[in-house]
Amino acid sequence: MSLLIAQHLYKSFGEKVLLNDVALTIESKERIGLVGVNGTGKSSLLRLLAGLESPDEGTITHANQFSVAFVDQDPVFEEDITVFEYIFRGDAPILKAVKAYEAAVHAMENEPNTQVLQDQLFKAQTQMDELEAWDAQVKAKTILTKLGVRQFSTRVKQLSGGQLKRVALARAFIQPADVLILDEPTNHLDHETVEWLEKYLKSYEGALLMVTHDRYFLDQVAETIFEMDGGDLYRHDGNYATYLEGKAERLALEDEKQKKQANLLKREMAWLNRGARARSTKQKARKDRIEALKSSQGKQQHGRLEIPLLVERLGNDVIDADNISFSYDDRAIVHQFSLSLQRYERLGIVGENGAGKTTLLRLLARDLTPDEGFVSMGTTVRLGFYTQNHPPLPDDLKVIDYVREVAEVIRTVDGEEVTAEQMLERFLFPRSTHRSLIRYLSGGEKKRLYLLNVLLQAPNVLFLDEPTNDLDTETLGVLESYLDAFPGTVVTVTHDRYFLDRVVDHILWAKGDGQWERLMGGYTEWREAQEHWEKTNASEAKPDIKRDKKRKKMSYLDQQEWARIEDDISLLEEEVEQLTSAVAEAGDDAGKAQELYAKQLETEERLTKAYERWEELAQLASDDN
Repeated sequence: MSLLIAQHLYKSFGEKVLLNDVALTIESKERIGLVGVNGTGKSSLLRLLAGLESPDEGTITHANQFSVAFVDQDPVFEEDITVFEYIFRGDAPILKAVKAYEAAVHAMENEPNTQVLQDQLFKAQTQMDELEAWDAQVKAKTILTKLGVRQFSTRVKQLSGGQLKRVALARAFIQPADVLILDEPTNHLDHETVEWLEKYLKSYEGALLMVTHDRYFLDQVAETIFEMDGGDLYRHDGNYATYLEGKAERLALEDEKQKKQANLLKREMAWLNRGARARSTKQKARKDRIEALKSSQGKQQHGRLEIPLLVERLGNDVIDADNISFSYDDRAIVHQFSLSLQRYERLGIVGENGAGKTTLLRLLARDLTPDEGFVSMGTTVRLGFYTQNHPPLPDDLKVIDYVREVAEVIRTVDGEEVTAEQMLERFLFPRSTHRSLIRYLSGGEKKRLYLLNVLLQAPNVLFLDEPTNDLDTETLGVLESYLDAFPGTVVTVTHDRYFLDRVVDHILWAKGDGQWERLMGGYTEWREAQEHWEKTNASEAKPDIKRDKKRKKMSYLDQQEWARIEDDISLLEEEVEQLTSAVAEAGDDAGKAQELYAKQLETEERLTKAYERWEELAQLASDDN
C-alpha cells in the first residue's frame, strides 16, 4: 500500500535547482536509504516529505490518518523540559498517563510526603493500570538506555549535541509513525549503539526513509536506495551494494551518451564560429539545439582524487609518545602510554564516546601537553589536522578564493600541475559553484571544502578527527581514493565502520581507565577482539549460569522476580539520580567525586541489566499468555 506519493516536485535555493520534477512513492514497511553528494538537496527533500517545508511546485499526498516522525540531523529543543517530558510529549492518552505518573513520582522525591502527593501518585498509578501504560514507560527507558541516555530527569538544554540526537531518536521510536524519516541517525553514536540501531530499525513497524553516510548501515538496513543527482532522483531496488552496481552501469551509459553529445556540440560550435549563412529560422533552431546540448552536459561529474599530490618526503622518525599520562577532570585518559607511529602507517583510534580519543589525537599533535612523559615529532613531519570542530569558514569569501589561499597550482608526484579549479572539481564541486560565496554552501559542502583545504596543504602526516560526520558517501569515496595513494602516515578517529575497514591497517583501542591496546587489522578484526575480551571478562566476573532455552513458561522464581522488577528498576533509577546530584555537589573534593562517580557507573550498569532482564521476563510472560 502506498503511504505517500510525491509528484512533479520542484525546489530551488537561489539560483541552484535542488529538485527538478521529482516523483517518488513510499510503500508500507519500505526501507529506503537516500544518498547523494552534499548540497544536492537530500535534507530539503526529507523536510518536504515530513511536511516541514513546501515545494515551489508539485504535490505530496498521503493516506488517511497518516503520521510521520522526523529526526533532524541537529535537533533543536527550545522548551525547558526534562528528557522524559520530551519523550512523552503528545496528546495520546497513554503518553499523558506516563507523563503524569513520572511527574507524581518526581514530586514525591523532591517534596514532603504529604497525603495530597500520595493521592496524586495513586491516581496516576491507577491510570497507568487502566491504560496498560507500564510497558510503554519501561520500553522508553530501555530504548534511552540502549542509546546511552540514563539520566531521564535531566533538562534537555543541559545535554550535548550527541545526547540531543539520541533523545530525539528515542522519542521517534516510542511514538511509532507510518513513516519514520531520519537525517544522519548514526552521527555521534558509538559502534555498539549503531549495531543496536541497525537491529531495531530492521523490525520497525512503519516505513523508513533515511539519509546516512554509514555504508555498512545502509547495506544492512536499506532495501531501496534513492539517489539525488543534479536535481533528479534515481531509484535502485536493493541494498547499498546493489545500488553501487546499478549506479556504475548508469554512469557508464551516461558517459557514452555524453561523449556523443560532446562531439555533436563541437560540430555545432564550429558551425557557429564559421559564421555559416543560413535562413534565420534555421539558424535560430540550431542555436536552441546548442543551448539544449550545453544544459544536458551540466550534470556534476563524479570525481575521484586518485593521483598523489607532491609532498615532502617523510623520514623514519614520525611521532613518538614516550610513557605519557594525561587526566581530565580527575579521569585518566592515558596512563603511562607509549606509541611509535610508523612511516606510511594507517592507524584507526576507536573506543566508547568520552574515552578520550580526540584528546589522544591532540596529545600526539602536541596541541596538548601530557601531565607526564613527552611526545616527539620527526623533523620531516608536516602535519595536517582535520578537526571535528574546526573554525568557521569565511562566509564572505568565494569558494575558489578559499582554495587559492592555499595554492593556485598543486603539483603531483608525476610532475603534473593541477589547478585550484581542477582540485575543486575532483572534490565534487562543479564549476558553477566555484564563484559562489561560502555562505551559500550546505553544512556538508563546507565540511568537504575544509577537508580539501587541509589536504591541499600537502601534509605527509594526516590526522583526521571524525572525518565521516556530515560527509556524503561519494565524498568519502573521494577521500578514500586520495588516501590509497597518500605517501605518508594517517591517523583517524572515527565511528564509521566501513571507513575503518577500508582505510586502516592497525587499530588503537581505548579500553578505559587510561588503558589502550594496539591491534592489527581494521574494524572487523577489532570488533571480534572486543567481543572476545568482553566474553572473557564476563565469564571471569560471574559463574556461567546455564539456562534452558527451550523453556517457554515462567518458573515460580521468575514470577516472583517479574512481580518486583519494576519496583527494583524504580529504586535503581532513583539511586542513579541521587548519585548524579552527589557527584555534582562534591565540588573540589576530587577523591569524593571520583568515588561517587565510580559508584554511579556501577549503578547505571545494574540498571541497564535490570532493563534487559525486564525484557526477558516480559517475553516469558507473553509466552505464558
